[in-house]
Amino acid sequence: MSQAASPRGTFQQIADALKAEIDEDQELAELPAVSELMDRYAVSRGVVLRAFQVLRGSGDAEPVPGGRWRVIRSGDVVDRRPLEERIAAIITDDRLEAGAAFPSASALATRFSVSRPTVTKALDKLEAAGVLASGGQGKVRTVRAVPNREGRS
Repeated sequence: MSQAASPRGTFQQIADALKAEIDEDQELAELPAVSELMDRYAVSRGVVLRAFQVLRGSGDAEPVPGGRWRVIRSGDVVDRRPLEERIAAIITDDRLEAGAAFPSASALATRFSVSRPTVTKALDKLEAAGVLASGGQGKVRTVRAVPNREGRS
């Protein structure tokens, strides 16, 4: 984008260029960082964020934790349940019984592609709900109760 270009519509041009990039590269899973696009097109952060919002509105991308944006392709299935619900589903999916050892926060962070502190917050919610029992620092968490699938929406 040239410096003389009007800022009105510049975000749409960037969105169109990113959409073409998405269509061209079927392996592209994540959009470039905001700072990279600011440098590439010589625009402000706000212009890039507006371009991302255009892609979000058209269903081509969505924000992910950490300030990045993920490409959405038709046919992609994304689990949008809260993390604590997805973690609680491990109990029923893996057929864990009350008293069974629960995976560590590190293992869950890897499994769900989120940070360990994010997993820890979700695990704290499950402990408060009585689903998991805390083993304390360095100890293994255990299943306290098997969640009732019918009780959750």
